Amino acid sequence: MDDKIRWYAIEPLDVLLFREAKPFIPGEGSWAKGNFPPMPITVFQALRSILDVYRNEPLKKNRDLEFIGPFLLDADNVMWLPTPKDLLAVKTKPQNQEETPQDDLDDKTDDWDRTLRFQPMTSEAMEQFGFDKDKLPPMVTPAINQNEFICRPQTWIAGEALSKYLRGETLKQPEGKNQKYFHSDPWSVQIMPHIQMKSGERQVKEEEGYFTEVAVRLHSGWKLVAGMSHKLEKTEVVRLGGEGHRALVSPLSKFEQWQLLEGFTKQTEASNFAYLLTPGLAEKETAVYGVYPNNWQGLLSGCASERPLFWGGVSNIKRRILNSQDKGNAEFALLPQRAFVPPGTVYIFNENLPQDERLLPSVGGSWLDTFRQLNYGKLLWGTR
Repeated sequence: MDDKIRWYAIEPLDVLLFREAKPFIPGEGSWAKGNFPPMPITVFQALRSILDVYRNEPLKKNRDLEFIGPFLLDADNVMWLPTPKDLLAVKTKPQNQEETPQDDLDDKTDDWDRTLRFQPMTSEAMEQFGFDKDKLPPMVTPAINQNEFICRPQTWIAGEALSKYLRGETLKQPEGKNQKYFHSDPWSVQIMPHIQMKSGERQVKEEEGYFTEVAVRLHSGWKLVAGMSHKLEKTEVVRLGGEGHRALVSPLSKFEQWQLLEGFTKQTEASNFAYLLTPGLAEKETAVYGVYPNNWQGLLSGCASERPLFWGGVSNIKRRILNSQDKGNAEFALLPQRAFVPPGTVYIFNENLPQDERLLPSVGGSWLDTFRQLNYGKLLWGTR
């Protein structure tokens, strides 16, 4: 990471609205889900708008700034990141309980004793269950004691805990009462319906008359945090997201939280797995993306992720008639979107590591240069 990166706290002054990137047509797909935290480029554009050179020339395309983020920041200036997808929590059965509860991987809780990690299925087990040996092994839960059961930690992990995880340590609940290693989503959802009525009538317009968006409201004391290779001298107000909502951008004079993780940004001889810090693109073939790229197939022994965010599909578009305000007949249209791998995805490697230390395609145009400058596909390297 560039030594000139400056860090900024971004405090919303209202709800935040980041519509997901899938095709959205009011009247047909009238529910637009929210996307939070926002994608890096959205926050980068907000910070860049403060600079005079870009304020005067908003369409200027110089790729001369580096950016990383956004992440979450609490009232104590603790940075929070997505919990690794391979991380499990183990809970011991209470002494007065006769039966051990069933494992529940959907149960996210703070009430656990220690952490474990998903493990790649062995080749013997793959053969026994009929899995193809040439494919990536499924991830399975490790063996535990009879009086224990498995659940999941909360969705966000503190920077200090993530650094311990990357060193291969087993996490236990911190002793301090005010210290936490995991946190649930620190925001609430707000539904925002939009209704357009017919003029002079008490009816919704048949087309584009009704649609609903989903906004988020961060809990008290919570902010976003991001870094950019330009020093902003004072606190500024920027537009962030849809509906003209605003946020307060404040320079952080000293941000030690990133130093906890900066040592894991490069591969070492001991590295054998990687944690995806920011959204990445894993190219399977031209313009087709998955959880991991094809050229990693022989290097990986396992991968833990959520389903990639395949946004896109088929829609009907009514194009405006030339020199007219009217629209023509509906036309069939394909609206593809890139599929970003969600942060928190974990890649477990065999003896060899990939040459490229980012989760991005090896070949691309100017859009790939932008992704590299904004640190898409940033990987942190650790030891299991």
